[in-house]
Parts: sequence; structure tokens; C-alpha cells
Amino acid sequence: MTVLVFSEQVPTGNELLAKAREMAPVLGGQVIALAYPGSPGPEGFYKRGADRVIVPESPHLAGDVPLAENYSAILHQLCEEHKPSVVLVGSTRWGKEVAARLAGLLGCGCALDCTSVSLDAGKTLTVERLVLGGNAMSSEQMAKLPAVLTVPAKVIPCLPEAASPGGQVERKSFELAPPRAASLKVTPREVSGVKLDTAQVVVSMGRGVKAKEDIRIISELARALNGELGCTRPIAADLKWLPKEHWVGLSGTKVKPRVYVAVGISGQIQHIAGMRDSALIVAINKDKDAPIFKAADFGIIGDLYKVVPEIMNQLKTCK
Repeated sequence: MTVLVFSEQVPTGNELLAKAREMAPVLGGQVIALAYPGSPGPEGFYKRGADRVIVPESPHLAGDVPLAENYSAILHQLCEEHKPSVVLVGSTRWGKEVAARLAGLLGCGCALDCTSVSLDAGKTLTVERLVLGGNAMSSEQMAKLPAVLTVPAKVIPCLPEAASPGGQVERKSFELAPPRAASLKVTPREVSGVKLDTAQVVVSMGRGVKAKEDIRIISELARALNGELGCTRPIAADLKWLPKEHWVGLSGTKVKPRVYVAVGISGQIQHIAGMRDSALIVAINKDKDAPIFKAADFGIIGDLYKVVPEIMNQLKTCK
């Protein structure tokens, strides 16, 4: 009754291992981590709860772009060998495709973007997911096992590193059919270097900011608070005033900072879903009925073009 874990992102893999380690005693089995080739330090998965760590090898894994069909096939072969009860996959855009393909190969249930995963003593697996564009929370019970689940980053706290040195990474060769798709061209996407997912303070802007040049006002506030600059979907996807790395929301980056400041953000549910777990939420909006105030711990009703400069003045006084 194995739990199989896979993510191309090492921090997310470590988080999934914590949940797998919790499930293993109930299932009476072991935890196997499939490491992504090229990821640094796969042996570190032992210290986060894995009983076995496997690095896949195959000529068809070479190339600039990882193909979901290859990795779903690898996971399928591991499932055929080890018969896992649960497969946990990192809920990235690519990871969700891998998980869906794997569930199709296994003919089993698949739940994406799980915000909660629990397994009771009777081995009943229950998950919670945001549905209807983030407007509702769905609690779902898997009718039978195995099941494939994807879990976003920052949902499960990592286990502390174990004191033991861990075990030996296993390199395993997989027989893969020639892929039915090929990478023709890879164009690097410009990135801004923003690290929203690890920031302790995030200052985000919404459509209340009237012009692109006014981003400077919000950016200065973020720097003054030693934070990162975030934004809503319209700013990044529609107006393209900021790169997508700044986008906070259900389809953007999910953040969990100590302080989240929402400036000129109305508070649509898609945005709230990406920042609702922040420890402290401060909202600035001139509309007293803006939905953002329902999610905020502190709210300032006022024009951001007056409020933000005054906050900056107060911060300078405090220094």
C-alpha cells in the first residue's frame, strides 16, 4: 500500500512527502519519491520522509522540454510495479497534465488542486478543492483506491530534515515509447526575478491604479516594507503592465506571507483564493463595499493616491 510522490519542483516534492509520510502508517506501506532528472540533491528526499528515491533514466527523457506523456508513462510503470494506493503530484500546470494522463492510464479517480487531503483509519480518502472559479469549496470522497491527487505548493508544511543521512538514490531505466509530440522550438520567457511564493510581505495592486506609470507608487511601498510587488489578473494578463510572475490569484501564484497589502483591489474570488491564507491582510480601497474588505484584517477606505503617500510619510517618520 505505497504512496507515490512526484513533482518537478523540489520544495513542493518535500511538502508532498510530509503528507505521504502521514498516510503511510495508515496504509501500512512505504513512501516512494520519483525524483525529476536534473533536480539538485534528490537524496534530500530521504530526509523529508521518503523510504525510496528513484531517478528515472531513458533516452526519450532527453530534450529541452519535458513531455507529460513520458512522465505519466514512467509513473504508470511504477504504479504497475508497486501498486500505490495514492499518487501525490505537484499541482503545477505541467504536473496537472501528468496527473490527468496517469489517472487515465490507471482508470482511477483524479482530483486536481487539492487544498486539503485526509485519510482516516478506515482508509477513506477525502479531499477539499476550490471549485466554480474559487466561489465554492468542494469536499470529495474517493470511491476507491488508487487515486491520483495534485496538491499546490504551500498547502502542506514540510517535515523538518531528519538527522539520519538517508539512503542511496536508485537510478532506474524505463522503457518508453517514442513520444508522439516533439519540441520544435524553445523561447525563453522573460522573468522579473520576483519571488512571491517565499516573500514575507507582498504589496499587490489592482485596477484602482489608473496608469502604468503609477506602478512606481505601489512599488515604492513594497520596497519600503521589504516586500515583493504583486498584482491582480487584469494587471498582468489583460493590461500586461507587469510580468505574470507578479500575478496573485487562483490561476497565478498562491501566496502565504506574514503581511499582504491589497491596494486598489476590488477582491474578486479568483484573487482572494490566491492570498486568503496570508497571516495579516490589509486592504486599501475607496469603495467601502469592495469585497476585499470582507477578507481583510484591517481596511482603509480612501483614495490610494492619497493613502499610499501618507503611509510612505509615516514610514519615513518611523525610521
